[in-house]
Amino acid sequence: MVLVFRTVAQLAGISLSLLGWVLSCLTNYMPYWKNLNLDLNEMENWTMGLWQTCVIQEEVGMQCKDFDSFLALPVELRISRILMFLSNGLGFPGLLVSGFGLDCLRIGERQQDLKKRLLILGGILFWISGITTLIPVSWVAHMTVQEFWDETIPEIVPRWEFGEALFIGWFAGFSLLLGGCLLNCAACSTQAPLASGHYTVAEMHDHHQRLEMKNTNLKI
Repeated sequence: MVLVFRTVAQLAGISLSLLGWVLSCLTNYMPYWKNLNLDLNEMENWTMGLWQTCVIQEEVGMQCKDFDSFLALPVELRISRILMFLSNGLGFPGLLVSGFGLDCLRIGERQQDLKKRLLILGGILFWISGITTLIPVSWVAHMTVQEFWDETIPEIVPRWEFGEALFIGWFAGFSLLLGGCLLNCAACSTQAPLASGHYTVAEMHDHHQRLEMKNTNLKI
């Protein structure tokens, strides 16, 4: 039962982590962190991401423009860029490291301690990747709420609202955290035994050695 839990936890953990990493990469480049609907012109909508601002018009379609200067951006967008890059950069080696630590992979099957360390390291990398995804998403959401309810801004001025990328980023961050937890739980559980094929080869080798020793004794 413990071995079944270990296998299921490993597969679920690596699957959630892969999903979270892919969604985190999409969140980084999606221009939908904020949405702005103009009451005066309902046929025109504005969206903003970490890298560009876009305007969506029914007749023209979607047109985007990259930000001209990194230093001219608000501080939350500058820090968010760095953290999202860190999240995407840590998620990929986390997938590689934890993938080599899976029991279903025959490579290094006799080195169970090494595979356990690889799983733990992969889980830690996914934790850091998830945290560095949740921080910028939550920070931008917090600033959006503050600006939306800012009483110093006249009511006639349009307000930015949550975009789809924020919700995808939250889901990605929690997926990475949960995937890392499952991998670490699997690593701390009972280690899987060697495959039956390896036991058969070992037993045949021992039996062959015993026969050779008996033949040698008989000749003496």
